[in-house]
Amino acid sequence: MTKDELNRMIRVDQAGEFGATRIYEGQLAVMGERGPHAQEIVHMAEQEKVHREKFDALMAERGVRPTALQPFWSVAGYALGAGTALLGPEAAMACTAAVEEEIDKHYSEQLDRLVESGKDPELAEMIHQFREEEREHRDTALKYGAEKAPAYPLLSGAIRLGCRAAIKLAERI
Repeated sequence: MTKDELNRMIRVDQAGEFGATRIYEGQLAVMGERGPHAQEIVHMAEQEKVHREKFDALMAERGVRPTALQPFWSVAGYALGAGTALLGPEAAMACTAAVEEEIDKHYSEQLDRLVESGKDPELAEMIHQFREEEREHRDTALKYGAEKAPAYPLLSGAIRLGCRAAIKLAERI
């Protein structure tokens, strides 16, 4: 695994964590901190903020450039969060479940590559820890009614497709 590959991992993961913080900000802006499941969203948002801060620090320490798409992720993440919250608490949870399902797969693939290569145990440990927390977020979202959202299969599929596209773009741009 090359330094460029490691830098791409860090760049895309930081972009994803940044996008996640913006999704939760959008959801909370619409739902407020007293809405259904708001405390769960606040808790998940706090964890995502820690993830982002750790990737921010790693990027600064290693001189990894951020994605040029960060302003777009800011707007898109907030709009996705606010838009799903406007559809209702179950749609907000559906958004979380869909995003976290893709992030679980993404982090698992990265972790497999890192372990296989034996490179960068620090990054591997971060990704392992964050993946476990993302799985908790997905499970929380499912517990609180994600699958009851209007047109759940369509909504979930569209969000998951968007996540896969965002990952590919952030790796390159």
